[in-house]
Amino acid sequence: MNIDKASAVPSELPMLEISDNTIDVEEVFENKSPRMAKLIPKFIYKYLRRIIHEKEINEFLRNHKDMQGLDFVAATLDYFNVHIDIVNEQYLRESNRMIVASNHPLGGLDGMALLHVLGKYDNHVITPANDILMFLPNTVDLFVPVNKHGSNVAYAKILDETFKSDKTIMIFPAGLCSRKQKGLIRDTQWKHTFINKAIKYNRLILPVHFSGRNSNFFYNLANIRKFLRIKSNIEMLFLVNEMFKKYNEQMVITLGKPISPEVFDKSRSRLAWAEAVRQYIYRLGNDKTAIFDPHA
Repeated sequence: MNIDKASAVPSELPMLEISDNTIDVEEVFENKSPRMAKLIPKFIYKYLRRIIHEKEINEFLRNHKDMQGLDFVAATLDYFNVHIDIVNEQYLRESNRMIVASNHPLGGLDGMALLHVLGKYDNHVITPANDILMFLPNTVDLFVPVNKHGSNVAYAKILDETFKSDKTIMIFPAGLCSRKQKGLIRDTQWKHTFINKAIKYNRLILPVHFSGRNSNFFYNLANIRKFLRIKSNIEMLFLVNEMFKKYNEQMVITLGKPISPEVFDKSRSRLAWAEAVRQYIYRLGNDKTAIFDPHA
């Protein structure tokens, strides 16, 4: 079975390993590549500690070390004083066995906010996530691992069993958070795993539009990196810093009417259906009453 390795959430947070409920940037580099770690000047480590907010994160982790799962998520949102408006909340009551497919504008707090909202209706909500995030002990029960750095039969089996279960599954089909393309902030191409699994396991898809954006610095850096043909997503190093700019953020989560898997017939490829849902959620962001039209 092929897994869309980019279908993860929040997929671009830096590779921060948790040890004794604290993060140490220099230790991360030493563990990953001792030779490289010795070559990195101290002022670079100082800069990295600042942009990932090492001090603030460690203080938060220490103060909330006994919190788990959705309680930890709620505490995180409280820390940032995030305000969430939910549009069409009634659609959450139609089924507790849905695949929740959303755009991914922020790369961090959007995942937390959506988990928080879904958890009010189903405390068994779970999301595919980069296996590196499994190092965060406070939220491990909310994630099913996806190995983005290579195939793994065990991961594939776990993922399939998760979609087969009765749990609500939240997914960001783009994997990466949104980038600025032709002046518009949009997700990159959506992978079609959520379409495949909806059909295979007869799951409704709940389409979601999430408001918000990152800074122009983030988008410009991503575009410069792409222009220079640098494959490594160096802008991801700044996602934690982007998250810390979101104090007092007003977030709007707009839900669309759940889509039956029977809609996804053979008139289009699975990838084309994924693109149709992606296009729809952006219409939903502008028109809160929009209904998915499979013939559009």
